[in-house]
Amino acid sequence: MYTSHEDIGYDFEDDPKDKKTLKPHPNIDSGWAWMVVLSSFFVHILIMGSQMALGVLNVEWLEEFHQSRGLTAWVSSLSMGITLIVGPFIGLFINTCGCRRTAIIGGLVNSLGWVLSAYAANVHYLFITFGVTAGFGSGMAYLPAVVMVGRYFQKRRALAQGLSTTGTGFGTFLMTVLLKYLCAEYGWRNAMFIQGAVSLNLCVCGALMRPLSPGKGQNDPGGKDPQVVLAHSPGSKSSGPLGGAEEKGGGPGNGNGNEETVGDLPGQACQEKAGHRQNLCALRVLKTASQLTVRVRRGFRDWYSGYFGTASLFTNRMFVAFIFWALFAYSSFVIPFIHLPEIVNLYNLSEQNDVFPLTSIIAIVHIFAKVILGIVADLPCISVWNVFLMANFTLVLSIFILPLMHTYAGLAVICALIGFSSGYFSLMPVVTEDLVGIEHLANAYGIIICANGISALLGPPFAGWIYDITEKYDFSFYICGLLYMVGILFLLIQPCIQMIEQSRKKYMDGAHV
Repeated sequence: MYTSHEDIGYDFEDDPKDKKTLKPHPNIDSGWAWMVVLSSFFVHILIMGSQMALGVLNVEWLEEFHQSRGLTAWVSSLSMGITLIVGPFIGLFINTCGCRRTAIIGGLVNSLGWVLSAYAANVHYLFITFGVTAGFGSGMAYLPAVVMVGRYFQKRRALAQGLSTTGTGFGTFLMTVLLKYLCAEYGWRNAMFIQGAVSLNLCVCGALMRPLSPGKGQNDPGGKDPQVVLAHSPGSKSSGPLGGAEEKGGGPGNGNGNEETVGDLPGQACQEKAGHRQNLCALRVLKTASQLTVRVRRGFRDWYSGYFGTASLFTNRMFVAFIFWALFAYSSFVIPFIHLPEIVNLYNLSEQNDVFPLTSIIAIVHIFAKVILGIVADLPCISVWNVFLMANFTLVLSIFILPLMHTYAGLAVICALIGFSSGYFSLMPVVTEDLVGIEHLANAYGIIICANGISALLGPPFAGWIYDITEKYDFSFYICGLLYMVGILFLLIQPCIQMIEQSRKKYMDGAHV
């Protein structure tokens, strides 16, 4: 993979033999790294939090457009699904433009989607403006927020990712309250317009994603500004940016004594200045265009080779197993969030749920779980992979038990388990980085969240379809739980297969000897 200036986590120093030695970057695990965590935290509030609160707007859309619940629900599903599904394509933007620019552009596109949706005439209009436009912008801001935290941390990766992703839980509460208030006071159209303005803060978050720069003088030994070097290019004899010394050399005091020449000097000087300025501008434009072309070609080549080349991510069988796991995992978290309110109504527990909603229990515990699991996974004696698998097993067990609970207390306990075990989401970038390395994290995590997006897009409609057939939600939880268990088995079997193959290879090598 091509490593851009934003990917560098070490400073280079020259030793007497012209060799490069590495020293840890001063901002790794400290300094500006925590500002990147803060930026990622607010990105999760503005993107994932607002998507979890779309139920408020869904009610308004049903009343406004008088469409079926299934058709209207696709607006929210498209927004959430596209945010994650576009991950592999956002990896191309990151390789080409860097995380900072990608996040800023994503904030602008997301804001545009919210604002255009305020003028929607029907649900199908919302499919384009909110589902596709706002969803694509969200994806452009979300992936850089995760990748940059991974680049800035080594020893405290799990804790940093846990802290940043707690923004999802906080955002669920904040955005729900905000959207309810705005809809009540100004109507849903003005609420979406205002939310579009609020989403512009994603650009601020993107600006905080300062790249890890190389050491001073790595590419420019003198540490000079490129523009200054450009002004002193071979085509310029001046000592200043506009060649003032050259004109002065041809001034009245040059000792020529030619009156005609002296009289024409002001006009000649102006023409020379204008010509020199035009040459500099043209040179800068050509240089910028050349650099941009090289960067785009190199970024696309590395993005393509990362997915389809000889060093493709798909040649890593453990990573492929991780993709299968991601296809089945996310729906087990989304389905309870979407369908629990209706399950509560079926069990006649609405009054108790109104006092303290079960989805709020999941969200609150989920916030603390991300931090706790991140701290535990960073302990020297603890394996991140083991913590990740244990949390997955707990979530699967909770999904199987949930249909058996018909009391509010029982459902509350299971929801707390779901919230705690789903805290493993903060470990996903860490596990992905361990599988493929930091240089492939953007592309690899883009694929993982794409698989999660497919799961989030299809999971809730699948559960609703099962309910239409059986008039129960029980079977949807059992089926999703079984599929989830299959995904976990992929993760467990693959290391065993690799161990067997390694043992077989050693045996064959010994036999040949």
